[in-house]
Amino acid sequence: MTELLDLIALSLLPPWCALGAADRLRRGESSTGVLEWLLAGHWRDESEKRATLRSRAVAAVERAAASGITPISWNEPAYPAALTTIIDPPPVLWLRGCAATLSRPSVAVVGARAGSPYALAVAERLAADLSAAGLVVVSGLARGVDSAAHRGALAGGGATIGVLGSGVDVLYPREHAALAREMEAAGAVVSELVPGTPPQAQFFPRRNRIISGLSRAVVVIEAGEKSGSLITARLALEQGRDVLAVPGNVLSGRNRGAHALLRDGARVVESAEDILDELGMSRAGLPAGARSAKAGGGCGGPECDPILACLTPGEPSDLDEISERTGLTSTKLLPRLFELELRGAVARVGGGRFVRLDTSC
Repeated sequence: MTELLDLIALSLLPPWCALGAADRLRRGESSTGVLEWLLAGHWRDESEKRATLRSRAVAAVERAAASGITPISWNEPAYPAALTTIIDPPPVLWLRGCAATLSRPSVAVVGARAGSPYALAVAERLAADLSAAGLVVVSGLARGVDSAAHRGALAGGGATIGVLGSGVDVLYPREHAALAREMEAAGAVVSELVPGTPPQAQFFPRRNRIISGLSRAVVVIEAGEKSGSLITARLALEQGRDVLAVPGNVLSGRNRGAHALLRDGARVVESAEDILDELGMSRAGLPAGARSAKAGGGCGGPECDPILACLTPGEPSDLDEISERTGLTSTKLLPRLFELELRGAVARVGGGRFVRLDTSC
């Protein structure tokens, strides 16, 4: 509990502390040590700072327990491995719904809050098709394209994740309360902000890094020149994710941001098949390599898989180590690791690390 409380305390510090904290946590330093380092460096003259943070952290845990909210700290196996690859992962995620959804292959669908009927229809159709193909749809639970994407995913019979710019118990906008409850039954609503945090303008740009960080690709639908969706697209590129965009009406000016992405090399999306092709997935929703492996034939031992071959049973390795050994980027590694996890060949452990399981018996 002490470690969780210190990680929550880290999340309560200003955003400019995030990079230094993440770097030290990755190097194996305890959350207590990282917190003490930050307090000594920036709040040396505020002797009550640690006690205040601890009190707020305890209050957050108590409020979460009373509201059915689950905290997932970054060193837990349930913390999404995809999110550990970004430069400033949140120390703690607060969740309502199914935690396992966070570690499934996902695609973000984002766009205008005041979306045109065309944009809403496209978002809903794409999300439904992606959902039917087995992908989780991630968005921000905002008005317009976001909510259309969430509804489409549910209509497709799949799961969807909403990332909030408030505490998960302070839903914004309020009219999406029923939608959020439906999402929790087949997916999740998450936030890095402690329960009880009201929505504020500065929270929404930061939550976008979580939307892209959870996803293998970001699809932009109807974004203006100053759209928040462009922030998500920029963050996705910085994180090594694929960025795709849906073309729109050139006369209205509502889609200039997405068209700028297309001019800069984003792939044109006309259907969910374009997204699956970009991700190297079959239209049935399985990675092409996984489908051929399941079809039988050839070698089935770990020595035939470059990822398994570089792992030693019982010895955890993080993504950077696996990437260095295999020559694969984290974007390419994650779907393969998820597939191996489903096959029971590897397991996730704390801090975004993976360990090979000995299946010889």
